[in-house]
Amino acid sequence: MDIYLDNSATTKPYKEVVERMMYALTSDYANPSSLHKKGIEVEKNIKAVRQDIARSIGAKDKEIYFTSGGTESNNTIIRGVANLHKKRKNHIISTVIEHPSVLNTLKDLEDEGFEVTYLNVDKEGKIDIDELKNSIKPSTCLITIMHVNNEIGSIQPIAEIGKYLKSLQDKVYLHVDAIQSYAKINFRPSRYNIDFMSVSAHKFHGPKGIGFMYIKENNRLKPMLTGGGQEIGVRSGTENVPGIYGLGEAVKIITKDLDSKIEKISGLKNLLKDEIIKSIEDIKVNSPEDGVCHILNISFRGIKGEVLLHYLEQKGIYVSTGSACSSKKKGSHVLNMIGLTPDEIEGAIRFSLSDDNTEEEILEVVRVLKESISDLRMIMRRR
Repeated sequence: MDIYLDNSATTKPYKEVVERMMYALTSDYANPSSLHKKGIEVEKNIKAVRQDIARSIGAKDKEIYFTSGGTESNNTIIRGVANLHKKRKNHIISTVIEHPSVLNTLKDLEDEGFEVTYLNVDKEGKIDIDELKNSIKPSTCLITIMHVNNEIGSIQPIAEIGKYLKSLQDKVYLHVDAIQSYAKINFRPSRYNIDFMSVSAHKFHGPKGIGFMYIKENNRLKPMLTGGGQEIGVRSGTENVPGIYGLGEAVKIITKDLDSKIEKISGLKNLLKDEIIKSIEDIKVNSPEDGVCHILNISFRGIKGEVLLHYLEQKGIYVSTGSACSSKKKGSHVLNMIGLTPDEIEGAIRFSLSDDNTEEEILEVVRVLKESISDLRMIMRRR
C-alpha cells in the first residue's frame, strides 16, 4: 500500500472531481461564449462555481477570476499591478523565501527598471513586521508575500500587514500567494485587507491546470492575456470548462467541515513530529511550532535527503526534499535563508499531509523511516 505525504507538491483529486470533469468533457462540452442553449448552460454552471468559490472566502463572485493555476495568478497580479503603476510608482516589496513564480517574476521586473526590496526572515521563516513598515516609501506600489511557505510551513502575519497598509494615506496594494493556505487556514481576504490573492486547485484535491485570482472590487491591473475578453477582460481565452468544474467540486468538498479537516491534519502532523523526535536521533525540526497544519520539514543529519527520498519510495512512501518547482535545482533557498548548515539542508525532507492520511499510515512511516535512516547511516559509516 502506498503512503502519500507529498501533498504540498500536489494532491490526489477527489473521485467526485474526476467525475465532474468527465461530465464537462462528454456532456457540457460547449463553448460558454456560444449563444445557443448548450453554451448558455455551461456559462450558467461556470457562474455557479464562481459563486461557490466566492462564498468559501467571503468574497463577491465578481471578485473571482479563473486562471491556469498559481504561477499564472502570481505572474498576472504582480506584473499587472506593476505595469499599471510604473510611471508613478516602481517599488515592490517581497521576501527572500517566496516561490520561484514570484522571485523570477520580480527578477524580470528588476531587469525592466523596477526596484525590489526583499525582506529577510528569522530562523522560523517569518518576516519582521517593522522591517516591512520601514521599507515602504512613496514609490511603493505593491507588497507581494506568501501566506504560508511551501517548504517549511511558516505563516506570515498577513492580518497585521493588511491592517497597517489600511492605515496609510497613500495606497499600497497587498498581494498574497495563498496557494498553500487556501483550505489549510480558514480566513477571509476582506478581513485581512488583501487586494489580490492567488490560489491553485491541485493543492486541495482539484485538477492541475486551473486556479483562481481574488481581485478586490474596484482594483485594477494590466492584463497579461488579451483576446476575446473572457473573465471581464482580465484573462482572455476560452474557459477551461473541465478544470473549472473540477475546481468547483473540490471547493465544495474541501470547505465542508473545513475546521475539522484542519484539526485532523494538524493532529496527524503533530503525531508524525512527536514520533520522529522520539524514535530518531540527530535531527532538526525546521518547521515552526505554530506553522501551518499540513507541512513538516525535518533535517536528518548525516543523510542525503534525495537518497532517503528514493529509499522510502522503494517502500511505497512518497515525500519530497522541498518545493516541486525548485527540487531539480541545487539546494533550497528557503532553508538557506533560515540559517541551516549545508549538512542540514542536504538532509532535509518535507512531509506534507492531507485529510486522506491516517494515524496508521503515520506510524508506519515512522517505523520505515527509523529503519531506513539506521541503514543509511550504517552505510555512510562504512565508507
